[in-house]
Amino acid sequence: MAEDKVDELLQKLQKYFSHITASEIMNKNVITLTSERTLWQAKELMKIRKISGIPVVNDQRKLIGIISIEDIIMALEKNYIKEPIGDHMTKRVVSFSPDEPLESIVSKFERYHFGRFPVVDKNKRILGVISKKDIIRAILERFRLIYVHDERRSQILEKEAEWFDKSLITGDYVKKSDADFVFQINYTNVDLAGAGAAKLKSFLTKKGISETLVRRVAIATYEAEVNVVIHSESEGAIYCWIEKTCIKVRVEDHGRGIENIEQAMKEGYSTATDHIRELGFGAGMGLPNIRRYSDQMVVMSEVGKGVVVEMIFCERG
Repeated sequence: MAEDKVDELLQKLQKYFSHITASEIMNKNVITLTSERTLWQAKELMKIRKISGIPVVNDQRKLIGIISIEDIIMALEKNYIKEPIGDHMTKRVVSFSPDEPLESIVSKFERYHFGRFPVVDKNKRILGVISKKDIIRAILERFRLIYVHDERRSQILEKEAEWFDKSLITGDYVKKSDADFVFQINYTNVDLAGAGAAKLKSFLTKKGISETLVRRVAIATYEAEVNVVIHSESEGAIYCWIEKTCIKVRVEDHGRGIENIEQAMKEGYSTATDHIRELGFGAGMGLPNIRRYSDQMVVMSEVGKGVVVEMIFCERG
């Protein structure tokens, strides 16, 4: 019954996290055996490590087979448990490549009903193994990153006064064209990411803009600003125009640019480093959140020349 629940959960989540690949899920601490080891040794290792299968490799760590708990049971029943693994292992092994997507991984678990699958490179060298627990762990970690990201955003936007009392922001307001609000983004201090969005929120609130509209503008601007800080490697700017029927915001930088905008728009996709993720960024929700909270959104980018994000926000009935 528990196994069925795990399968059902994986089916529901696989499309939402389709961008996750085997290299992100796999357990790199792989237990392997060589073919001359005995089935008895494999049995003892499975019992100690509480696993249901062990990849078999040669002296170059190339995958040559796999031994499963079913193989051990058969060996015990037929009394050849002291024989070499190489004589009884499964040689046609189903494996994953490092870039195999989650949807394909889950599909193979459903098709073959194995407890774990090895991950191998193009030369068949083993890189890791994936069990259903590894998949669930990876998905929960992604949820955790999204939660940390959202919590940090809320803290910055709800504590604007405290934030600016402690900040060392060097960028001053600059007038560009007829913008009502301008903020220079300093990408060199990741702790200040979101400062511009917080200040814009305060500015709009003082202008008498409705709380609901200000919240949407602040969230979308925060996401765009954070992208400048963690991805662009360049100074950026926030511009805002207050018009009769809507609010327009433009966030721009002249940095690295986005190589694939369509991919970047997918929820959960991120190129942030592990360090950046641990700081509460890089959950892969930036552009998707901008699209969700704005009424119109245009992203223009060229690799090496920067990114422009333009957003329009109107009162929603």
